[in-house]
Amino acid sequence: MKNLICKVGLLCVVLLGIIDTGFAQSFSVQRVGNGKQAIILIPGFACSGEVWEQTVDSLQNNYSCYILTMPGFAGIPPEKNPSFDSWAKQIIGFIQKENIKNPILIGHSMGGGLALYIASSQPNLVKGIVVVDALPCLAALYNPDFQSKKIAPEEFNEFESQMRKIDEEQFYRQAYISATSLTSDSLRYDNLVKWSLSSDRTTYAHMYYEYSNIDLRPIIPSISVSTLVLLEYPFKKIAPMIEQQFGNLPNIRLEYANKGLHFIMFDDWEWYIQQIMDFLNDRP
Repeated sequence: MKNLICKVGLLCVVLLGIIDTGFAQSFSVQRVGNGKQAIILIPGFACSGEVWEQTVDSLQNNYSCYILTMPGFAGIPPEKNPSFDSWAKQIIGFIQKENIKNPILIGHSMGGGLALYIASSQPNLVKGIVVVDALPCLAALYNPDFQSKKIAPEEFNEFESQMRKIDEEQFYRQAYISATSLTSDSLRYDNLVKWSLSSDRTTYAHMYYEYSNIDLRPIIPSISVSTLVLLEYPFKKIAPMIEQQFGNLPNIRLEYANKGLHFIMFDDWEWYIQQIMDFLNDRP
């Protein structure tokens, strides 16, 4: 997002204060645009807010965009005890502290999970959410009997220890292989790998292990705001399973991309941005 730094209306801050929820707010925030409607963009696992660059370019003339990068990811300093719950509460606290009225949340992957969680727990805080290729429970696709469990600290420690044993060359290879499975746009591989390599290994291990165990299906019925879910093309083959996870609720609309993989904003750009624009235009 280097080119955004030179654009009028950019406010780039890293906020490290104590917020109303009692959690230290340690994610980074960039603000672009000065529109009346605020949009908060939350990237996915080990990703920089730069993942939203093209999206923000399309939105900044009419909206105020707050672009997050979560602590410990893509070069942002890590926090001591990262967790999905604390990150959600930090975002809620940020919205409250900055007095951002009725924002729309756009989240990709883990960021989409955070958007779902926030909308379910704070129904009057946000105006709507857009979930980009995130499911309430990815693990349930592979194990229909999956149940979330409480993770003991020693489990996290063991997984982190295993992650730390991976040398940089092997980690690079794994990150590159992962990138090729997540986007069909080969020009994006280098950035995805760079963000992974510049992420804190402890945060990487902890959040990967925790998010793999999260099941948001029980909270989906609590989401009352308008919700648009944009899903990668391969998910269309298992649409009934996907729809079941979202509860077939009337306020949650599911749409499937025409091509590409997990990074829909890269792989099916025109379809993706049109879906978002239509959603925003329906909420003046």
